[in-house]
Amino acid sequence: MGSAVLPLPKIMLFDWHGTLVDTHGAMYQAIEEMLAQLDELDLVRHLLPEEDAKTEDDEKLIRYIRIYRHLHPRVLAEQRISRTDVFDAIFGDNDEANQIAHKAYNDCYRNHYGSVKPFQDGMYEYLTYLKKLGIKIGVVTNRSREFLDPELACVEGGRWKELFDVTLCGDEMLRYKPAADSMIQAAKHINELADQHLWYVGDSVTDMMTATKAGVTRVFYNGALWSPHWFEQVFAANAHHHYDPDIIVDDFDELLDLVLESEGSSIAQTLKKQRPARLPARQLQPKRQEPDWHPALAKLTYPKVILFDWHATLVDTLDAMYHAVDDMLKELKELGLLEQLVDSAQCKSPDDQRLVEYVRDNLSLHPKIKMDRKISRTDIFEILFADNHVAKTLAHKGFTDHYRKYYGNALPFEVKVKDMLEGLRKLGLTVGVITNRDREFFVHELNTVDGGWAHLFDTEICGDDTEQRKPHTDQILKAAENLNMPLGADIWYVGDSTTDVIAAKSAKITSVFFNGAQWDQPWLNKIFPGNARYPYKPDVVVNDFSEFWAMVLSCRKASKR
Repeated sequence: MGSAVLPLPKIMLFDWHGTLVDTHGAMYQAIEEMLAQLDELDLVRHLLPEEDAKTEDDEKLIRYIRIYRHLHPRVLAEQRISRTDVFDAIFGDNDEANQIAHKAYNDCYRNHYGSVKPFQDGMYEYLTYLKKLGIKIGVVTNRSREFLDPELACVEGGRWKELFDVTLCGDEMLRYKPAADSMIQAAKHINELADQHLWYVGDSVTDMMTATKAGVTRVFYNGALWSPHWFEQVFAANAHHHYDPDIIVDDFDELLDLVLESEGSSIAQTLKKQRPARLPARQLQPKRQEPDWHPALAKLTYPKVILFDWHATLVDTLDAMYHAVDDMLKELKELGLLEQLVDSAQCKSPDDQRLVEYVRDNLSLHPKIKMDRKISRTDIFEILFADNHVAKTLAHKGFTDHYRKYYGNALPFEVKVKDMLEGLRKLGLTVGVITNRDREFFVHELNTVDGGWAHLFDTEICGDDTEQRKPHTDQILKAAENLNMPLGADIWYVGDSTTDVIAAKSAKITSVFFNGAQWDQPWLNKIFPGNARYPYKPDVVVNDFSEFWAMVLSCRKASKR
């Protein structure tokens, strides 16, 4: 905590979720449900361009939501930011988009709310003590009244209900936070002024923006236990510099310290002695387990050739792909493929087993797979048909017939992909594409994505250019032949699927797994078990192209020593 002396508080208003109470489970479930509806809500077009993001983390969040319609797995694992901060990050100051998002969130939250607990131990005692000091206290939250009242009645058996002098909800405000209206409305309700003697205590950037715009004292409750570096980044000059908190507290003991030491404080000794006992400092939850195939640890040969997968690596064509796969699965019986589905007992994992059984029973992908948007059609066919080459050939042909109805709109997977490809060529590297896409679709997407990328590649091998598609090595062998390059560790293949890894390792070239889906370590261990039956594992895992670019430069530097 800092050492600033703040004005004596007459009123202390609190954010609700993430400050006074923990409702993370319900909140994140509702956000996930709402993000899955972005297309239906016509909100995709309102997502901020990645280059307009205020921070690097915001840029990654926008990119991930644009592609997958989900929160980034790290956000879900850490559960440290509010839904309002999520909406602020992805929609910025777009009031129309924010209103639609908050309404949709409320509709989803009805399916999940009810589980609520104090954010930290001793919360009731802290709030009671503030009341004893003569400070009016209240709640100002973007929560709707229909949710706040039941949660207030539920938390600690309902004994918080009589604590607050005012509660103001998002659907009662003139505008949602971060607009300043809420501070003025709440203060007026208890016949007070919204000035520096009003402290607003909240856990988000949005709360600090609200307090700044209203001219009240800004207290950041560091419920997530962010590091100093996080605050430097989030409140940097190019981000939210004008909304810096007046003070940061890690717990309510530090908040009481501020009150007792505030300017003009004259609290009687008898009251000081009634202060709740100081509790042990709160501790961070264990960090999300990151992949250990990390670029800093991998021993790689500097490449002469870098070959890339297309879909979900260089470009995003997820919507069209899933539509076409689902249409093809409806025709499994007519194509003679229903009886060719693999025996589920032979599947690699329980998840694969469930996929096979669901497809067999429903002739469609499970809704969760379409919602997660993390698995390629080639991997889907590998799971469904295993080593049955004839069945997979028929499945790919069926997919192609339906893909004609949907293809055309390919977007760069990341905003700087073209710059990265141009950078590789300036290093003197040979660059190519290997994709299971049929050429009729690939050529169109290649020439239309981001103004056209045809000039960036020295070779392109499509699924119908060879007898067998990935995971067989035919396409890699043909690319090497086109480039007159012998196979070896100085050819890298970068792709996002197990199929890409199998093809690269079978051809004895370097496999770079592009973890655009942000799988965590347990999941990577599951899909790359490295056992006798499934021996293939990538040489390295990168989470985005900034990490990939840094790895290339690092290998280049090492090769010159």
